[in-house]
Amino acid sequence: MPHVLVEAERCLQCKKPRCREGCPIKNPIPQFIRMLKEGKIKEAGNLVFTNNPLSIVCSLVCPHEKFCEGHCIMGIKSTPVHISTIEQYIADYNLDMLDIYSSGEYEGKVGIIGGGPAGIAMAFYMGRRGYDVTIYEASERIGGILRYGIPDFRLPSVHIDRLERQLHSLGVKIHPNTLIGPVTTVPDLFRDGFDALFMSTGVWRPNKMNIKGESLSNVHYAINYLKSSELYNLGRDVVVIGAGNVAMDAARTSMRSLHTQNVTVLYRRDEADMPCRKEEYEYTRMDGVQFEFFTQVDEFTEDGVWVHDTREPIGQENRRFIPCDSAIVAISQGPQSNVVSTESRIRLDRKGLVITDENMQTTMEGVYASGDVVTGAKTVVEAEAAAKRCANAMHNYIQRKKNPDWQDEELYAADILDQDMTPFLPRG
Repeated sequence: MPHVLVEAERCLQCKKPRCREGCPIKNPIPQFIRMLKEGKIKEAGNLVFTNNPLSIVCSLVCPHEKFCEGHCIMGIKSTPVHISTIEQYIADYNLDMLDIYSSGEYEGKVGIIGGGPAGIAMAFYMGRRGYDVTIYEASERIGGILRYGIPDFRLPSVHIDRLERQLHSLGVKIHPNTLIGPVTTVPDLFRDGFDALFMSTGVWRPNKMNIKGESLSNVHYAINYLKSSELYNLGRDVVVIGAGNVAMDAARTSMRSLHTQNVTVLYRRDEADMPCRKEEYEYTRMDGVQFEFFTQVDEFTEDGVWVHDTREPIGQENRRFIPCDSAIVAISQGPQSNVVSTESRIRLDRKGLVITDENMQTTMEGVYASGDVVTGAKTVVEAEAAAKRCANAMHNYIQRKKNPDWQDEELYAADILDQDMTPFLPRG
């Protein structure tokens, strides 16, 4: 890992920082680097957290080469500043020491359906301004894809535990093992006093290949496997179908399982077409995973998979058999329909994603949504940036309900530096 201070010294403190413009959540990068160099690490931590409550997560799993580091001016002729390393140091140092409290400035009751990245961010954004916030989480613990979809070796779950403790200290109520839709419905929540609801249920329904043998006991879906990989006995030889980040996570996780010795990723296109991050591909290869390109699976069997070369016409002469004990399908995910199954006023598009307007309100008044359930699978920081914008819209909606003369305001500005930081600094 690059030395934090060495990297901090490399920052040019640009007057028009390309790094911040390249960040979906507009991280105040030059400012927190300058604070760190001046020995003001606690102030830097407050600045980073106020803008991005999940900074500890983003510093580890963001595609920095696409966002902040990919826009760093140093990267034009040299190596970009390792902003992720600096942010991770600041966020890790401060997270447990931050005195996160409610300003008590506003009143209102907000329900959050889904405790993934967008839901956690929304809880911090609204809770810190005084709103009474409850998260309804279908699983035992909050975190969503952060806890149940990203392997611990990439994102240690202890960081999600730390965020959960801070939510409790802020007064956010967490309702685990509660799936909104089948029993408790959206009208039930409004009946019980919520002023607005926020949907952030993610994309947990695996996409099927719809080929013969897909229902066999040795065929698994990556998103399900990653939730509880320790429960699976995959056998000695495993194939993973797909080439996105989830496929890389599944391949690396299965390579670490007790009995597995050989893992091969099968992808129907070329190496250059892989949708995963280059860094994740390189780590996966370094972990010993093999890759076969231009390889399309046609059929699953209990002893392996039948495939064909996508560069050749489909036919028996082009088919070959790859023996394996288990196959993991990782060809993306879609949203589940638990909430909308009992609420027809929330409409979906043809892909099953929730339809929202320019203010991120769904087709049902008072119900807002953002994150993967609206856009499809995106990055954590993009989900957070959307949650920040949605927090503004929900805030104005609630205040207009309570005060007819309310003038809309931006609860969280696009640029955090335009705001008064005072309510978020430590008490005392």
